[in-house]
Amino acid sequence: MNIHEYQAKELLAKFGAPIAAGYAAFTVDEAVEAAGRLPGPLYVVKSQIHAGGRGKGKFKELAPEAKGGVRLAFNLDEVRAHATDMLGNTLVTIQTGDAGKQVNRLYITDGADIAKEFYLALLVDRATGRIAFVVSTEGGMDIEEVAHSTPEKIHTFDVDPATGFMPHHGRSVAAALELSGDQAKQAAKVAAALYKAFETTDASQIEINPLALTEQGNILVLDAKVGFDSNAMFRHKDIAELRDETEEDPMELEASKYDLAYIKLDGDIGCMVNGAGLAMATMDIIKLNGMFPANFLDVGGGANKEKVTAAFKIILSDPSVKGILVNIFGGIMRCDIIADGIVAAAKEVNLQVPLVVRLEGTNVEKGKEILANSGLAIVPANDLGDAAKKIVAEVKKVAA
Repeated sequence: MNIHEYQAKELLAKFGAPIAAGYAAFTVDEAVEAAGRLPGPLYVVKSQIHAGGRGKGKFKELAPEAKGGVRLAFNLDEVRAHATDMLGNTLVTIQTGDAGKQVNRLYITDGADIAKEFYLALLVDRATGRIAFVVSTEGGMDIEEVAHSTPEKIHTFDVDPATGFMPHHGRSVAAALELSGDQAKQAAKVAAALYKAFETTDASQIEINPLALTEQGNILVLDAKVGFDSNAMFRHKDIAELRDETEEDPMELEASKYDLAYIKLDGDIGCMVNGAGLAMATMDIIKLNGMFPANFLDVGGGANKEKVTAAFKIILSDPSVKGILVNIFGGIMRCDIIADGIVAAAKEVNLQVPLVVRLEGTNVEKGKEILANSGLAIVPANDLGDAAKKIVAEVKKVAA
């Protein structure tokens, strides 16, 4: 689960991170009012969407030369003009894709005299199972180019959970940022605050870009992107309440209501599988046969008929889906339950695309019998390789 920048900053401030004053705004008048509560005379008007690259982004509804989703304002009239441009319009960034995201919220902050911009992030290192710091002296809007062209400027180290964050970790962050004296102490304190926030909130990522050194010699968190482990949100009801469902893909949102793991992709073969590893293998073998998966969908090991039906309908709600491959290994999951769900969903939505089903495991013969007697044009498959070949052939046959 992700949250907006202003929410992330409010959260991190509770752990001691140095945050500039700022206020959220949902209307143009609220944006002007928020700026009026700040010292000024420099303000920053920031679009709030769940995507990076806002500063370089472009609004679909505005002229190509129009400024991006993060703008400076030198008076309240400019705040009003920027807010009018942004609210209700669609911001396209390198992370949103061509569809972009509609801006429904703004964050109005005080401007800062920036002497230097840094990059500081925390994430879970899957190789070690530890929280890792990623640090660079080259922060700002071009961090992707830094990672591509000069990766030696990005430093990474992890923290042993047996000891937790120690003073030497703070010194490592300061050294990586090439800071000394009081500024090094400030950087170490920021690192400690971020680590505490990460650990306490079950975060999956905290990204500060930029972490700024001001002309006055202060270290300041100027932007923050925070994501959390969705599976841990039952422990953090206050954080779960920050969820903005308008930022989420409608199909992924619908899937979450049924506890389905669903991610929309760019291909044309819909996949329904039980088990993340089996789902990955299914997507890979579709690619090996010359087509691309339209989604990742794991119904889990304990799905019932209702859940399977919902999963099937979610796949079919994607207009790009030209065919569906169901690949089920019935361990805890019974193949007859899967078959009942498939038949119910296919009849309810009046299935018009090819469907290939591979079943194996508990009650497999009963499941195959249900499919065979359904009256639907379901193509059975013997194994995963056979299933992939058949769904690709069926889709190509329809397209011919």
